[in-house]
Amino acid sequence: MEAPHNPANSVRIIINSPEQMGELGQRLAKILRAGDLVMLNGELGAGKTTLTRGLGAGLGVRGAVTSPTFVIARVHPSLGDGPPLVHVDAYRLGGGLDEMEDLDLDVSLPESVIVVEWGEGKVEELTDDRLHVVIHREEGSGSPLLERSRELGEAVSDVRTVTLTGLGERWAGVDLEALAS
Repeated sequence: MEAPHNPANSVRIIINSPEQMGELGQRLAKILRAGDLVMLNGELGAGKTTLTRGLGAGLGVRGAVTSPTFVIARVHPSLGDGPPLVHVDAYRLGGGLDEMEDLDLDVSLPESVIVVEWGEGKVEELTDDRLHVVIHREEGSGSPLLERSRELGEAVSDVRTVTLTGLGERWAGVDLEALAS
C-alpha cells in the first residue's frame, strides 16, 4: 500500500542501481534531524536496507548498517554531534504500536532518527510528522522505465521507483524535490 500522496511535499525518484540507492540515503540524511521518523515500505529486496545504509553513512553513525530482521532493532550511535540512528525491522511484528512498545521508540524518538522498515500500520501513532518512503521494484515487460533502462544498457533488475512523502508540519516546508538531483 502506497503512502498518501500530497504533491506539495512528495517526490518520485528513479533509482538504477544499489549505489544510487545508497547515494539517495546520503542526500536524505542531510535533511534529517533528531525526532524524525522515516517509514520504509517495499517488497523484499527492494532496497530498504541499502537506503538505510546510505542514511547511516550520511549521518555518520557507528557500526555497519545491516538488516535488523532477527534482532528487530539496532541502535547506531553518532560518531560526531549528530543524532543516533535507530533502525527497526517490523516485518515479523504482527500488531500495531502495542507490540512495539518494548522497543521504547517513543522514548528514543526525540533524540534519534528512527527508520522503520515494514512500519506501515505499526508506528504511525508515534508522531503525525513522518516521512513515508515507498520503494517499488520495476518488473515485467512493457514498463516504460524498464524499456528505457534496457535502451541505456542498465541492469534492469536494479530499477526502482522511490516515492518520498512528507506528512505533518515538520515536512510541510521541506523541499523533497532537491533529493532528486
